[in-house]
Amino acid sequence: MKNDYPYRERELALDPERQFRFGEGKISGYCSVALGTLSLLAVLAYLYPAWLTTIELRQAYDAAFLQHFLKYGMYFSLLFGVLSFVLNGYKRLGAAGILLTLIAFALGGYTVPVGPVEPRRLSLGVDWLILAFLGSTIVFMTLEKLFPKYRNQVILRSEWGLDLFYFCFNHLAISAILIYANYHASHFDWALSQAVQDTVRSVPLLLQVVIIILCADFVLYWEHRLYHEVQLLWPIHAVHHSIEHLDWLAGSRGHFVQVFSERAMVMVPLYLLGADKAALDIYVAFAALQAILIHCNLGLSFGPLKYILVTPQFHHWHHSSEKPAIDTNYSAHTVLFDRLFGTYHMPNEHWPAVYGTTVPLPRSYLGQMLYPVTKHWKK
Repeated sequence: MKNDYPYRERELALDPERQFRFGEGKISGYCSVALGTLSLLAVLAYLYPAWLTTIELRQAYDAAFLQHFLKYGMYFSLLFGVLSFVLNGYKRLGAAGILLTLIAFALGGYTVPVGPVEPRRLSLGVDWLILAFLGSTIVFMTLEKLFPKYRNQVILRSEWGLDLFYFCFNHLAISAILIYANYHASHFDWALSQAVQDTVRSVPLLLQVVIIILCADFVLYWEHRLYHEVQLLWPIHAVHHSIEHLDWLAGSRGHFVQVFSERAMVMVPLYLLGADKAALDIYVAFAALQAILIHCNLGLSFGPLKYILVTPQFHHWHHSSEKPAIDTNYSAHTVLFDRLFGTYHMPNEHWPAVYGTTVPLPRSYLGQMLYPVTKHWKK
């Protein structure tokens, strides 16, 4: 950390055109479209579960029970659509939401029969997308509105649509990601130790979770650091760093090469440790929630926890393009390895003033996917 660096406050002007305000019909219009889209996707997932749902997630929920939530989602979509007309604003959004919901009703709605599903390893994770989007918006968007770090940052901030596309792609591709990750981990059969696995399983569940977190964090730290410090790899990771406004959706932006490699590498310690399934499930939930949380526009200090776990302030500094923060804070779960290897940067009283990359990247999905290639071609 450089104590002589002139830290400054982030200047962020409120964008009234993108702002949500009560009584304009904009909130109800977007809610109608969101619920209408999710309802239609859910109905399609019920109609074609072998193709549109994931084996792993199907084992964790009751499809028949979730149809009750689908019913309320469809009716609320219609209600919000009508409300946008009553408020005489954003009628097109309301009409789109109503149309999507009516199509969902025409296809069977919340009464599609639920039965046995033909096992299919490769499928689109529509169920994972729906549940992740609903959970993330309800929990993290609420936290951002209640405890924002930057109050002028609106929900529909610049490039929000691009990051929503990344969010959808990454969740729909979850089956392919898991297949690749498991295939990669299987190459480490030579390193399996029954004695190590028996020892891990013999300790209490909470300690197993701690061991998993530390081992996974060690692998993720070094993978992350390589993406920063190896010139050939940086253009791939630069896609994730190109975002200039962090919120709950920001963590979704990432080149597919990095997304696949991260899941594959973190699978190795999980595979070798052989911990109980309950411990693995707790870790997966912890890692998924923390990955969203640390990108949030959230001003909570987290007290003493910030000296142990990766928090929004810590990770926001990783995304800063200010000089003392560049190539720091690589850890995903704890701050331990940044402390050990000298890459820790956490000025307690300051947050970043500038985010993004020092060299601007293309602002489209295709442009960002091709950026690693085009950058090297230009060289």
